[in-house]
Amino acid sequence: MKLSCLVLLLLMLTQPLAMGQTYMATDSLKRLLMQARHDTSRVMLLAHLSLNCRFFDPDSSMLLAQQAMQLASRLNFTKGKVRALNTYGETRRFRGEFPEALAAQFKALQLSKNSPYLEGEEYSLGSIGWVYLDLDEYRQGLRYLFQAKKVNERYNNMYQKSRWFSGIGHAYERMNQLDSALYFQQQAQTFINTFPPSYMGTSISINLGVIYLRLGHFELALGHFQNAITSSYVTQDLVGQSRTQYRIAELYHTAKQPDSSLHYARLAFANSARVSLKPTILNASNLLVKLYEGKNNLDSAYHYQKVVLATKDAMYGQEKFQQLQLLTLSEQQRQQALIADQKDYQNTIRFYALLSGLSVVLLLAYVLWRNNQQKQKANVLLEKTLTELKSTQTQLIQKEKMASLGELTAGIAHEIQNPLNFVNNFSEVSAELVTELEEEQQKPNRDSELEAEILGDLKQNLQKITHHGSRASAIVKGMLEHSRAFTGERQPTDLNALAGEYLRLVYHGLRGKDNTFNAKLTTDFDANLVAVEVAPQEIGRVLLNLYNNAFYATQQRAKLNQPDYQPTLTVSTTQRNGHVEVRVKDNGIGIPDAIRGKIFQPFFTTKPTGEGTGLGLSLSYDIVIKGHGGTLEVSSVEGEGTEFVVRFPLL
Repeated sequence: MKLSCLVLLLLMLTQPLAMGQTYMATDSLKRLLMQARHDTSRVMLLAHLSLNCRFFDPDSSMLLAQQAMQLASRLNFTKGKVRALNTYGETRRFRGEFPEALAAQFKALQLSKNSPYLEGEEYSLGSIGWVYLDLDEYRQGLRYLFQAKKVNERYNNMYQKSRWFSGIGHAYERMNQLDSALYFQQQAQTFINTFPPSYMGTSISINLGVIYLRLGHFELALGHFQNAITSSYVTQDLVGQSRTQYRIAELYHTAKQPDSSLHYARLAFANSARVSLKPTILNASNLLVKLYEGKNNLDSAYHYQKVVLATKDAMYGQEKFQQLQLLTLSEQQRQQALIADQKDYQNTIRFYALLSGLSVVLLLAYVLWRNNQQKQKANVLLEKTLTELKSTQTQLIQKEKMASLGELTAGIAHEIQNPLNFVNNFSEVSAELVTELEEEQQKPNRDSELEAEILGDLKQNLQKITHHGSRASAIVKGMLEHSRAFTGERQPTDLNALAGEYLRLVYHGLRGKDNTFNAKLTTDFDANLVAVEVAPQEIGRVLLNLYNNAFYATQQRAKLNQPDYQPTLTVSTTQRNGHVEVRVKDNGIGIPDAIRGKIFQPFFTTKPTGEGTGLGLSLSYDIVIKGHGGTLEVSSVEGEGTEFVVRFPLL
């Protein structure tokens, strides 16, 4: 039988408390707990003890955390309840129990925001981010980790700062952005080096080793893994020990040293089993299957294969999947924000607040169909739901179609301001000249030359007012054309003028929102380009979507603070092989290979909540392909840029 946490605590000299901020002798904690009344101080002591136990006795850690939560609830002590929920959720995460971990952290986040309790909010946000990283939801994890980092900047807790930086680095490593991953992990190590050995120090050393292993630096990787092993023994951290042993086994497997790999894989499996660390059990078992198959030891390979299947079912089975689905949906409705789509094993898509309700109806319909075997009733409900979904999609598509007017408003306002300024200025000057002329006419000795000069100036001013008024009128006329319903009527169109006009308007609109953003605009228009039979307003919407995406990509790359980076957008036109081409090229962050084939799908977007509908490129594709018989192609290099090519046939 596993020793209780309090007995094990007697074997420890010191352990980090209060989320790594405080260190206190365990015997002192024990004495204080025995003397403490059932008040807030006892809640905090229980939470401290739970935190100490989570790396070598997770069962006792969860029990102590539950006791702390119960007492905090009776005392209405929000801070203590948040701390206990944080520790409880972290322990669940180590064990691969992700729905339970998310539920605890979401509840802690809600309590801390209502308090407010700044440190609890930060820890909850970061812990949610780590859970999403464990679920391979890297972009969603980054969103929460950057929120935690932002909260930390208010009081700059270096220990917690190291945790969030390490999580961000881990996400970038999984996204194959190794330079960014290495930068954030090294920053995290700098922050943690000011503290005694801790779980966080072990974790950072592991993550650094993984990056160097992927970069092919085996000696550096092994050195960091050895540091992690040493740190885990000092802190009696079985979680860190088992994770490090698996990584060393992985290193030796990569280096074609199967015996060493087998030794460490078995150690990792044994230690992770002691603390019910399902993720490491799964990883170690998978590796052991490969190693035993290589040694032709099929009995052992079969044994560990059964462990793999059982662990996968425990972590990612249908029940766990449904719990995660309902949990993320509930949090999305509370925050009215989108929870990123889950990976293949979770089989989910991004939800909008409107579509999430329909998803619940579908799920309920499915449950009713399975449980009650009422096929006819379920089919009727599904048909009704699909009709509502189709109606909702139609509304969203119509909203996207009308969004072009709003996108162009800022640019048109900027364009119309210049001629209006000229009209106002020349009108004021003309009024002063009229006053001066009236005064001159009232003098006994009138100066005819001066009067003639004033009248000449007035004539020039009126000509300029007429000229700039005409400019403003032309702009207003164009704005009114944009505001009319799109008829889809084709007419001979100068694509050079259309592409240039929308480029200028979109850029001015973007600058109106963010005057700190600057980009280099380059055009290479074919002077001999013939007019093309297209619907100009619809092609204008296509160009607007392409320009907006290009500027967004350069903005995101600019945020990386790369030296000598200049956001650049190049638009060119040409005529060849019976077609007219429009090319839109940027030097932004590019599109990963894994998602390039999805970008023209309806509702697919890589932008954060509120910054994209997922319909722009889909509608552009339909306009070009279905509406005009053209083609829309994309080529991209991740981290370097993207180019869209639109081709229209010459009729």
